[in-house]
Amino acid sequence: MSRTFTLPDSLSLSDLATFLGRAARVEDGSVRLIAGDGVLAVYVAVFYPSGLLDQSPTVLGLRTFQLVDRPSFDAVVPVRSLTERLVRLQNDVVDPTAAVTATLPVEVNTVTWAAISPPRGGWSRLEPADETQLRETATAGIDEVATALGSETGEQIVTRVRSEVWSRPVPGAEHLPAAAAFAALSLGFLGDDEPVSVLETGPWTRVTTSRGHVLVKRRGGLL
Repeated sequence: MSRTFTLPDSLSLSDLATFLGRAARVEDGSVRLIAGDGVLAVYVAVFYPSGLLDQSPTVLGLRTFQLVDRPSFDAVVPVRSLTERLVRLQNDVVDPTAAVTATLPVEVNTVTWAAISPPRGGWSRLEPADETQLRETATAGIDEVATALGSETGEQIVTRVRSEVWSRPVPGAEHLPAAAAFAALSLGFLGDDEPVSVLETGPWTRVTTSRGHVLVKRRGGLL
């Protein structure tokens, strides 16, 4: 398996580093990188079930990047380790227009959400979502979680509160959990009055803007 990938310039490098930095503030865990046909797909987890009995949806963020080379790999690595490598590359940039090659950190093998692969085709278009409503839902949820938890730090309490808040549907878009709005806002996918496309196939729903994609996989009879 290839251990490196080459981005076309330092702008792409900074874009990827920014995306991973935002993801790390939401879920300081791992990132899944899939390279093929000259494209790098970068998946991060925003929200996912804590166990077999948890019926919360899985919510992933996705950005894609053009590559100069054509490596082929599917790897899950620590998000902070990869970000640190990208930051070091940024510090070494001499020519902003020159291609930049990054090396993958050591892989991890215990990430349950990374075993779920969203479909590439078969999507049907639904009614678009309202950007303002997504932003308001995410902001209200963030405030509610902060207020409910207060100084509580117990894992079970945190999990329960987050599950209750982010599993609720977005007002006016009941097919979307509030976690999708949270992901779109936290990962920088929402722009002022930018159209937000919504597509669906099987148990999957995709929220798409020009800045990235949020992928939602429902569990059980929810949503």
